[in-house]
Amino acid sequence: MTAMTTDTDSPAPKARSGLKAILRLFGLVLGAGVCAAGGFGAGWYVFAGSTSPVTEALRLIDRGEGLESAGPEEGLMQKVPRPVPEAAAFVTSYYSFAEPLTANPAGSRRFVQLTVSLSTQYDAKVMTHVETHKVALQSDMLAVLGGFTEEQMTSLDGRKQLAGALRDAINARLEALEGFGGIEDVFFPSFVVQ
Repeated sequence: MTAMTTDTDSPAPKARSGLKAILRLFGLVLGAGVCAAGGFGAGWYVFAGSTSPVTEALRLIDRGEGLESAGPEEGLMQKVPRPVPEAAAFVTSYYSFAEPLTANPAGSRRFVQLTVSLSTQYDAKVMTHVETHKVALQSDMLAVLGGFTEEQMTSLDGRKQLAGALRDAINARLEALEGFGGIEDVFFPSFVVQ
């Protein structure tokens, strides 16, 4: 007896079902690609011409739109220029002592080391006088430093008071030696308490 073969046992139906699966998968991938391309195209159409809100705001400001009215009927903004002085009223000159000052605060075993800079808006003669008498000025500044406590030197208000006391001592010495002080501010480029 010979066995009969049926259509289900033949390789042709299996190949057709595999081909159907491949075509179905290809159709799904192609459909997803078309949908993605359509979404991208729609997004491009909607958003391609627009700019960011920041860019749009800057564009409106540069054109003078949307701010306050340039005139009662126009409704447009205009930039208002800031007044700039023609020339500075005074030129400030600075002088820095090259050597730092080192002193013990009043009632303390610690020490303070600082550099001192001066400023004036008077002519260069003031700084020439400072340079000429810097040894005497440094001595006066050390005497002032010794009168301040560590707590005063470490607080902001105390440093402001110290700067004022140094300014007054420097001006007193310059007035005694040259007849005019002229130092307006004292600065501390470095200030270390150890």
